[in-house]
Amino acid sequence: MKMGDDREALLNRTPRTRARSLTRCFSNPRDELQSFRSWLRYMCVDQSNTCTTFLSWTFFLFMNIVVPLITYFFLACRSCDHKHRRRFDGVVQLSLSSVATVSFLCLSAFIRKYGLRRFLFLDKLCDESEKVRHGYIQQLNKSLKMLAVFVVPSFAAESSYKIWWYSSGKAGIPFLINIYVSDTLACALELCSWLYRTSIFFLVCVLFRLICYLQILRIQDFAQVFQKESNVGLVLKEHLRIRRHLRIISHRFRAFILYTLTLVTASLFACLLVTTRAHANVTILKSGELAMCSITLVTGLFICLRSAIKITHKAQSIKCLAALWHVFATIDFFDGTDSHTPTSQTPTYSKIFPSDGNDELDDEEEDNDGDDDLDNINIIVPAYAHTISFQKRQALVTYFENNGAGITVYGFLLDRTFLHTIVMVEMSLVLWILGKTIGIS
Repeated sequence: MKMGDDREALLNRTPRTRARSLTRCFSNPRDELQSFRSWLRYMCVDQSNTCTTFLSWTFFLFMNIVVPLITYFFLACRSCDHKHRRRFDGVVQLSLSSVATVSFLCLSAFIRKYGLRRFLFLDKLCDESEKVRHGYIQQLNKSLKMLAVFVVPSFAAESSYKIWWYSSGKAGIPFLINIYVSDTLACALELCSWLYRTSIFFLVCVLFRLICYLQILRIQDFAQVFQKESNVGLVLKEHLRIRRHLRIISHRFRAFILYTLTLVTASLFACLLVTTRAHANVTILKSGELAMCSITLVTGLFICLRSAIKITHKAQSIKCLAALWHVFATIDFFDGTDSHTPTSQTPTYSKIFPSDGNDELDDEEEDNDGDDDLDNINIIVPAYAHTISFQKRQALVTYFENNGAGITVYGFLLDRTFLHTIVMVEMSLVLWILGKTIGIS
């Protein structure tokens, strides 16, 4: 985030100023979402007024419908030599256009109904801790870079293929008036269509990942209540607030996740059928675009699924954390020399963390990707934990056990079991397709 002398960062504003700025809906030079709004305008998905809405839908119909149709019916080059015949172009165009349509419709509905600030939960950010706000703003600034990381390699590979195809097969490719001008224009339109469709798809996936990252930060911050004095009622209230936000996210993205999963799986099956049929002369020159399309769709799907399942795992880890807190508090109380409430405010670390000689191994395991941060958190039971009655702690643990939180799709919880099943199916199809197209298995 670049800031001039006259720019005031969101994190440094007073709570009253921050709360007022977070409810703003229009673009402003000092707005933290200025770069996001600029990207939306560049991608022609900005629908803030009637003019931009008309431009957005016109550009969408042209790049997502008209150009693919022209490509399939007029540039399939069925009369070309065997190296330049695009037998699988129909599957590629239909797959990309279908996921781009779902992404565009969902993104348009989100921005039109909620606004970009409310959609990204920035209107609620003023109620979070400084650590959560700072972490989320950092991730927000990295999101556009992450979008480029996924889009640029796909576009570069597609550009190389299109440039080779038009330059080496120009003799048999249909053209209008001038072959060079016609081929250049057709190549540019095809590349722009590919870039537009993949960018729209990855943009929604990255935004979903960004929103899930905010909830992960909130859950990690919420886990700290077991290391400091907290009222059980306040803990319950905060957990209910997290669950409500997870339900909102699930409700907003359930259609997108379900349709994306269905379309990507159907696309992979279609790719598999067209490459394994009789007399299907499959080579890397003919089916390389098919492989790139499959990798692109599966990558976007895995971004969404991994983000959803990671936040579900974090939310489920709270149950284990609360149970450990309850157990350690109960054991430490009965291990005391007397039954009165301790006056010392210093936790008894040795009773909770007996040394087992595996500290070095634990340090190595904690250097992973952070999926199990809550599982490895140090449970500290301060002296005042004994003042919280056993019945209250037991009730809180029972609530956590019977009210699991996470991302759901029409009632189905997206957990690691679901991820293992989807990965097995999708990767089997992808590896089979790659084995048939470019020889990777």
